[in-house]
Amino acid sequence: MSQQSTVPKTPASRPHLPPVLRPARLLATRDAARLHPSVLAEAQRRASSWQLRIADAITAFAGSMMFVYLHIALFAVWMLALEKNPWPTLTLIVSLEAIFLSTFVMIGQNRQAAFQQAKADHDYTAQEKLLEENTELTRAIHQLTLELHARVLADTLSAPTVPTAPETPKPGQDGPVPAS
Repeated sequence: MSQQSTVPKTPASRPHLPPVLRPARLLATRDAARLHPSVLAEAQRRASSWQLRIADAITAFAGSMMFVYLHIALFAVWMLALEKNPWPTLTLIVSLEAIFLSTFVMIGQNRQAAFQQAKADHDYTAQEKLLEENTELTRAIHQLTLELHARVLADTLSAPTVPTAPETPKPGQDGPVPAS
């Protein structure tokens, strides 16, 4: 008999969640501490505006398979039951829908471009800060190394020297050969 886990499915226990297309849902289902600051700021901005929430809902639905299935069913019913050839009203409706959907696609692209720019700006600022910190650490390590070297050299030079007997070279080495 296998025991099922009673651990609640919180965002922290589900690190690999699928992407959430609507900012209000993103904020509700994810741990804000795990989100990139730019993602969090953009989601909060979009969730606070009713116009942007409507645009997000339409874009999320228009980019789903349910949208495709619904249109297949509606077009089939329209062509078979409501209007005879060559379907002039259906053509008008589809054209108008294409105009509005392309507008929502452009809204989404603008949003994505703004988000990418904000994320790039944040990443650049963070990298510059890390570079400055690393440079300061490298300079501090270099300074400590110089001080340590100077201290060791000073200790070596100030230590009393004990005279030692000169070494006598072994046969075959340069220098005088001992008399035999």
